[in-house]
Amino acid sequence: MGKLWNSFRAQLNKLSNFLWQVDPVAQMQLEYDKSVQQLKEGREGLEKYRAMVERVGRQVDTGEKKVEQFTAKITAMLKSGQRDAAAKYAVQLNDAKKELLENRNQLKIHEQSYQNNLDKIKFASNNLAKVREKIKKYEADLKMSEAEAQLAQLSQSFDFDVTTDFGQVEQMVQEKIDLNRAKTRVANDISSQGLVDIQAEKAMEEAMAEDLLSKFEIEMGLKTPESAEIAETTKELGPEKVTE
Repeated sequence: MGKLWNSFRAQLNKLSNFLWQVDPVAQMQLEYDKSVQQLKEGREGLEKYRAMVERVGRQVDTGEKKVEQFTAKITAMLKSGQRDAAAKYAVQLNDAKKELLENRNQLKIHEQSYQNNLDKIKFASNNLAKVREKIKKYEADLKMSEAEAQLAQLSQSFDFDVTTDFGQVEQMVQEKIDLNRAKTRVANDISSQGLVDIQAEKAMEEAMAEDLLSKFEIEMGLKTPESAEIAETTKELGPEKVTE
């Protein structure tokens, strides 16, 4: 049974260590919350203790008033010659002074104890405030470090080799870009070639028009063949060739 219990405790300890390492900030927060709860309970206890101190202080005030009253009565009775009655009040005055002295001593002790506990609670409150700031800082640093670690792993996984899926997709995109550029180039080349033909045909039509206009001017006697610089052309009529 002892071995079984030790084995069970070992497994619990292993589990607790694992949970502790999973989220250490949460463990810090748990410890902080426990400390806050303890501080709250300590404050409530200090409030009750202070109520007791106030009660002892009130007893001291009451004792001082009794001493003053007994002193005044004894003085008045001695003046009036009532020594027996004054003697009775003298005994009560002595008891009142003893009680007052005891209450004063108790009040002094309780005041000092209250002040010590108050200082401890103030010190614990300041430490908890610092712990709270540390928890926030650790939580922010931990999240930032986790993000940096994930980013580092992500950058390593960005392998642009053609053997990877990303590399194959990238190659397909480049091939499509090359095909589109090729289509554009072919279209431009075809368009340029047609433009050359159109320009050549237009130049030929202009030359023919100019030639016809020169012939018209010769026929009308406006120009001579020499000034018009028209080359002789031949016409074919049947099997014979006629030169104009």
